[in-house]
Amino acid sequence: MAENIVLVHGAYADGSSWAKVIAILQKAGKKVIAVQHPLTTLEAGVEIVKRTLDEEDGPTVLVAHSFAGMIISETGIHPNVSALVYVAARAPDAGEDFPALAAEYPTPPASSGLVWKDGFGKLGEEAFLKDFAGDVPTAEAEVLFAAQGPVSDTLFKGKTTQAAWREKPSWYAVSTEDRTISPDLERFMAKRMNAKTIELPSSHVSLVSHPEEIAQLILEAADAEAR
Repeated sequence: MAENIVLVHGAYADGSSWAKVIAILQKAGKKVIAVQHPLTTLEAGVEIVKRTLDEEDGPTVLVAHSFAGMIISETGIHPNVSALVYVAARAPDAGEDFPALAAEYPTPPASSGLVWKDGFGKLGEEAFLKDFAGDVPTAEAEVLFAAQGPVSDTLFKGKTTQAAWREKPSWYAVSTEDRTISPDLERFMAKRMNAKTIELPSSHVSLVSHPEEIAQLILEAADAEAR
């Protein structure tokens, strides 16, 4: 059984996006860390998560939302990691060109709302509220929008060298109403990794709109025996 949970936020967000899930996990007695990474390069995120995992004492469930699936696919081979949980997240194979994989599916609406300036991009307010956090009450979504983390134009160019889900037991939460990553792409990745999969009638941010279900999925992963 894993007593430690490390949560990794995705693009257009920061660690506060996990706030509701953190409260549930802490109530269940888990030690929880929400990593803050800079959304500049894949390598920068990997370095921070590796350092966090080095500091954990005992089995740890490593959890990712969205882009952070790249990070946990790379770092999940760490010996402290007992299980992986992907929340509407990228789950590339080693060396895989994820944009090319995503191009095999319909382009999600959120991508057209990305605004770039001086090498950094953010989702415009309309795209954020409608296509990123579409099932979150407007007032709450506006708070998430205010905390949005800008992404570097180098962030999505990185490729993983590891696919930790080939070695570690994995769980996946598909968002069926996702307008940021294609739900069918999420289903493909979950099936490919042979993940224990749930489907939620959620926007991209199920960790905000369905925190109970996401927390329970993480707790299930924590209770599972390592391979």
